[in-house]
Amino acid sequence: MTRLIPFSVLLLATTLASAADWPQWMGPNRDDVWNETGIIEKFPTGGLTFRWRKPIHGGFAGPAIAGGRVFVTDYLRTAGDNRPAPTRRNELKGKERVLCLDAKTGNEIWKHEYDCNYTISYPAGPRCTPTVSDGKVYTLGAMGDLFCLDAAKGSVIWSKNLPKAYDAEVPLWGYAGHPLVYKKLLICTAGGKGSAVVALDKSTGKEVWKALDARNIGYSPPTLIKAGGTTQLLIFHGRSLNSLNSDTGRLYWSEPLVTNFSMAIMAPRKGGDYLFAGGHSRKSLGLKLDRSKPAVTKVWQGSRNIGLAPVSGTPFVENGVAYGIDGNGLFRAMRVATGERLWSTSKPVNGRDNTRRGPNEGATFVTKNGNRFFIFGENGDLVIARLSPEKYDEVSRTKLLAPVGVGLGRSIVWSHPAYADKCVFARNDKEIVCASLAAK
Repeated sequence: MTRLIPFSVLLLATTLASAADWPQWMGPNRDDVWNETGIIEKFPTGGLTFRWRKPIHGGFAGPAIAGGRVFVTDYLRTAGDNRPAPTRRNELKGKERVLCLDAKTGNEIWKHEYDCNYTISYPAGPRCTPTVSDGKVYTLGAMGDLFCLDAAKGSVIWSKNLPKAYDAEVPLWGYAGHPLVYKKLLICTAGGKGSAVVALDKSTGKEVWKALDARNIGYSPPTLIKAGGTTQLLIFHGRSLNSLNSDTGRLYWSEPLVTNFSMAIMAPRKGGDYLFAGGHSRKSLGLKLDRSKPAVTKVWQGSRNIGLAPVSGTPFVENGVAYGIDGNGLFRAMRVATGERLWSTSKPVNGRDNTRRGPNEGATFVTKNGNRFFIFGENGDLVIARLSPEKYDEVSRTKLLAPVGVGLGRSIVWSHPAYADKCVFARNDKEIVCASLAAK
């Protein structure tokens, strides 16, 4: 299995969360692996049992679960037209909010809110999942408002507005790179001259280092891998894929990967000695990692028939095969070493077994549990499936949330769920829910 296992101890050491928690984007190790046992094999005929459902406002940010609490962000609009258009910056007035809820009941424990006027496209709300670590919760809003809050009380420990601090332009679709806790650092994509990525002291917010020039920082999160005998920090900013020294920001290597509209969204994925990333308009790249030093060799370039180039969602990689959503809405299996496509279907995304085309720029979120996967599709369905190089094998499907958002003219849910306490926690633009997945 190809996962970021070398970082298990590292990342778990930075959080007070238990093994059953989901304290950040894609789980404890940012690898989309859910290790709890005693989980249902198939969904009940009558649907899931919901522990609770609570109203919420708009946002693409998934929830984080830690210490019996749910942390999630949303946007309370007070004025302005929020109808999405792909490249138009909407001007809205409102407040971004950080909510802390009781994981058992959904009841509010505390709330932090602040005035935040939007000038971004697709302005439903924040994009970044909160990160919970050492009794603190870190949140990054769509306009670049970065907060470190006391996880118990919600009080502000420190804050920073990234575009003001680094003289940076807010990305067209807002800040979306989920902040990464690494040792004593909080690493974020920021923008501005020489500060595409910045590392801040996680206790004080003071800058430790900054690196890279990028006219547009894209939407991909800072990502750690172990390769070449060292820890490498990967930054995919829409013009190139870059590897840096995680402690100093020194550049190890850089490979060009220019995506249309700077839509670098997925986190780069590692499969054995190989690495790949992809973005808008079939732009993808396969690299072989050097075993002795931080360096790479290009082995394939994406094209009409080669590669995987997600616009929404990060693929899961296992045994050298990536499973994830392509830009044309097809869920694919692809060999990371060669870019070879093994099979394609739109079924995880919208329930239709089409092998030629799915919903344009569709979204799926893929999480492994035991020997199968939970896949949350943009239509609000939760699926249990077995994935192999040979086929997509759907075991069970149920409705988790109504797709009340709007994306590219269709109804969608574009947020990653969390899995903790034998439950799934998920949100759309109207409610956040907790449903039991425990075996009876």
